[in-house]
Amino acid sequence: MAYTLEILIVIIGIIYGYMKPGKEDRSALLKRGVVIGIILGAIMVVLGLLGGRTMLLLGSLAGVAVFIEVIILAVLFIIGTYIGDMLERK
Repeated sequence: MAYTLEILIVIIGIIYGYMKPGKEDRSALLKRGVVIGIILGAIMVVLGLLGGRTMLLLGSLAGVAVFIEVIILAVLFIIGTYIGDMLERK
């Protein structure tokens, strides 16, 4: 049950790749994921800045963790779109 979100993201990617006609622009999807990760990470750091030194450290760590998680989820979504495109061709 630890990978429920990741499995759900892959399934959503498969559905997206299958339902959207044509080949997806995977590099644009990855770039969008990186931008979202940077924005969410920056929000965590700013929230940490508001709380003082201890919260800054926690906010920075949370920002890095959120950025990494968003990148992982974006890659899993792209893998799902690849599978969906393969199913669409058949």
